[in-house]
Amino acid sequence: MQLLIKNMVCNRCVRVVREELEKIGLNVSKVELGIATINLTGDNIQYDIIQNTLQKEGFELIEDHRASIIERIKHLIINEIHHHKGEKLASQNFSDFLVKKIGYEYSYLSNLFSSVEKTTIEKYIIAQKIERTKALLLNGEVNLSEIAWQLDYSSVAHLSNQFKQIEGISPSEFKRNNQNTRLSIDAVKNHVSLI
Repeated sequence: MQLLIKNMVCNRCVRVVREELEKIGLNVSKVELGIATINLTGDNIQYDIIQNTLQKEGFELIEDHRASIIERIKHLIINEIHHHKGEKLASQNFSDFLVKKIGYEYSYLSNLFSSVEKTTIEKYIIAQKIERTKALLLNGEVNLSEIAWQLDYSSVAHLSNQFKQIEGISPSEFKRNNQNTRLSIDAVKNHVSLI
């Protein structure tokens, strides 16, 4: 049985969810961003116990189909931008990628996402890319050209323009000032409205 879980954004989240579900006696076979697969040993499953356990750690069960689609969109985007899962082909745009992975028309996905999140999928992607850029700049291991290439920008200028539009300073100023104004991945949704 699959449990759909909201607010999972990193490998630590995967570990915490697995540990917490195992603590309450569930046989967990697999955990990935947004999904925990459990093997049922009995007929009745105590959703309220699972929900309470997850909520203590900042997660929640998703029982609404629309909410599960939105979380799936977010997880696919986060996986590609922050965790380099490589499921999206370099030549493929995000809209085609999401349609292929989720199985709905992009217009439906876009309208659903916008109606609930109060921002567009495109703006959410841009915000995630800017947060990834900030992380890579602070890490200092790659230059701006490599970052632009990694994040599928058409040019360094395109990345720099978006960065300045959102952050108010250029990437080089950000790096020079060593401003650690990074947001956690799950907090990016609150920052998207600035785009």
